[in-house]
Amino acid sequence: MFTKRLGLSPQDLNHCAHGCPDILEMDNGDFAVIGTDITGEASGQLPAGSGCAPAERIIRIPRQLLIRARQDIPAA
Repeated sequence: MFTKRLGLSPQDLNHCAHGCPDILEMDNGDFAVIGTDITGEASGQLPAGSGCAPAERIIRIPRQLLIRARQDIPAA
């Protein structure tokens, strides 16, 4: 199901004390994100054109996690 982690591990970024946020590539090419579910507090504040379906969640991840994963995110 998962083929690799993007960026450094949560332990390498010292984020595991508050859970272990992560970005993972799936074997079908999609990505999965582990983070804090902020759907309840954020869904009423989304920018115009954005929406969160009942089966979706708005997930917060630490800024450094995404910045460090940038080099592993394919351009296309």
